[in-house]
Parts: sequence; structure tokens; C-alpha cells
Amino acid sequence: MDTCPAQPGQARPRLEVADIFRAVADAFRERYVPTREQLKVFFAILLCRTARLGGHLDVCKACGYKTPAYNSCRNRHCPKCQSLAQARWLEERRQRIIPTKYFHVVFTLPQELRALARLNLKTMYDLLLACAARTLLDFGRSRLHAEIGVTCVLHTWRRDLGYHPHVHCIVTAGGLDDDGRWIPARSRFLFPVDAMSVVFQGKLLEGLAQLQKRQKLSLAGNCAHLAETAKFTALLSRLYQKEWVVYAKQPFGGPEQVFSYLGRYTHRVGISNQRLVSFDGRDVCFRTKHGKTCTIPAVEFVRRFLLHALPAHFVKIRHVGLLAAANVGTKFETARRCLEAPAPDKADQTLPAPTPPSWQDLLLALTGIDVSVCPMCGVRAMERRKLPVRHPGRSDLDTS
Repeated sequence: MDTCPAQPGQARPRLEVADIFRAVADAFRERYVPTREQLKVFFAILLCRTARLGGHLDVCKACGYKTPAYNSCRNRHCPKCQSLAQARWLEERRQRIIPTKYFHVVFTLPQELRALARLNLKTMYDLLLACAARTLLDFGRSRLHAEIGVTCVLHTWRRDLGYHPHVHCIVTAGGLDDDGRWIPARSRFLFPVDAMSVVFQGKLLEGLAQLQKRQKLSLAGNCAHLAETAKFTALLSRLYQKEWVVYAKQPFGGPEQVFSYLGRYTHRVGISNQRLVSFDGRDVCFRTKHGKTCTIPAVEFVRRFLLHALPAHFVKIRHVGLLAAANVGTKFETARRCLEAPAPDKADQTLPAPTPPSWQDLLLALTGIDVSVCPMCGVRAMERRKLPVRHPGRSDLDTS
């Protein structure tokens, strides 16, 4: 597990999501019945970087300074555990970047399908991601007569933590044709958004109809009426008549801008600790956008936060087309050769692959903190001693 020492002078958020969880844990569980996955997220955040998870005692052999470094929960929904995971991921992705411009396209699940998605998280998220990717790949084939590269990232929240499933897609500004040539896209826009909206709408609704036909959808609670074929068909009909919107942003300037963007989006959670403004024991105030804030009861804050817990083992970042894992050694390399200088000679290619950076190296790069240097005397004399794990009692982690 990663550990994070308490460094003197290190800027720690005055208020954390975990503080709110601890304050209203009993009230939340009295009012709501969270799912198993939500409970795992709930308790991971409660225990993250506390003595309950164990850790190390960092001791300076020069001056005797001591400070605990508690283990992280490493849960992907935890606001405190994403920086190192994000840095590791970005380091890996730097080896898989095509040197071209990139476009940013957003596909959103219609509001009428959000209740259905809440009952069928994995099924509906898979469908949303697949339809977004397939829409872009099909347009690449029909408009450019080439295979493009796409990275898809699922987000499920608005800035006020409301439920809003949507997919951010980073798309190469061009693709590889069947003859191995790079075909560039237009410089100002990728594909017509109106046409993409219609195609995306058709793919998603057709996929939804197939899921219902194969009885792959859970229909209960607010969606129980959709078990009737006539009502399900009526829902699809209304959605076909509705105008869907696919949002396209201005293109990125190049790979470095793409990495800057990905660094903000790939491992983002519903809300960061830095966006919290205040908590008076009853209400939570947090920043939304454009300088505005939102204030809601703390129990409602926890409920909204846990709405965004993903199914176990669900992959929310997916690479398709030229960026798919299956194409790394073939089409991807061909595309890179088309767009950059010739590959280094064989002597250079025989050099061993660089060793992945350790979490200590990543922490130093991200924060400037060198955990081997004593923060009190400045001597590189810190020694790490393991702390015991304090196993929580059944009453603390009861998920029944």
C-alpha cells in the first residue's frame, strides 16, 4: 500500500470528505440502505490513512524526529488516493501517444434513462461507452475512410454531485487507412455533431431494445412499469423523437495538451477535498462552477457521493481503434511512424525499458516532498519502521 507521511508545513485540506462521512455515518445508515459496492467505498474513505490500516513510522536517525505514515485505502473513489494512481497511469500512457492533434467529444445518457441506469449500472455503462466509441469509429471509417484512435472516460456526476452519466472521448485528429497512410481530419472540427447525435441515439436505443428483448435489464421500483412491452416501446418511441445533443469542444493543440487534460479527468472522483468550503455538523457547502457554491444536508451529501460508486472491476477508461491494446504493436506503431521522425537505430532499441518510477519518486515529482529527507533537520536520514494494523471490530465494518 502507498503511505503518506504527515509533513510539517504540508498543505492538508482543512476539511475532507472523510470528516463528513465520520460525522454522519450513523444517520446515513439509518436513513438509507446502500449497496455492497457503496458500503465498500464508504468504509474505505472512513479508514483511509488512519491507524486502522496500519503503516510506518518514519524516524530520523540524525535528530530523532518521528512521524507516522499511514496506509492509503487505494479505493478508486477516494479523494485522497488518486494522485499517485493518476501519475502512474499517465506515465504508462506516455508510451502510447500518437503525435497529432486531438478532439474532445462528450456523449450523455438522456435523463429519461437515468433511473434505468441506476438499476443496471454495469449493463447501462457498458452500453453507453460502447455506443459512444462505435459512433466515433464508424464516422472515422465513413468520413475519413480510416481507423481513428479513441480514449473514452466515463463520468457519472455533475458539479453538484447530481447523477449525470456521460462519456468524455479524446479522439485523434485523423486515422490510418487500409494502405497504412495517415489521413488527417479537418483542422477545426472532427465530424458534424448533429449527425453524430443521430447515430449515437440510434445505436444506444437499438442496444437498449436488444437488452430488453434478451431480458438483460432489471426492472423494479421506479422502472417496474417498463416490464410491460407496450410501455417500454413507448419509452423508446419518445426517446427517438427527442433531439439528442453530442457536445464537441475545440481541438487540443497536441499531445502535451492531451496529457494535461487526461491528468485532470481520468482519475477524478465526484468531488475533491479542495472543493469543500464548510461543514457545520449539519450542512455541507462546496464549490460548483463559475465561483458558485452549493449547500446541502450532510446526509444528502453522502448519498449523492455514493451514487457514483462504480460496479466492482468495472473499467471506466477504455481505448479503442488505433489506441486499443490489440493494435499497440501493429496499427498504432504504423500511425506513429507516419507522423514522427524515423525510429532510432537498432542499437538504441536494444536498451532496456526504463524502470517504472516508485511511489516515492512520483510523490517527489507531484508535491516536491522527498520522504527520505527529514523535514526537521534536513538530513537524508529517514528510516521506516512498520506500524501494526489495528483491525476494526465487526461493529465498525458490518456490511450486512
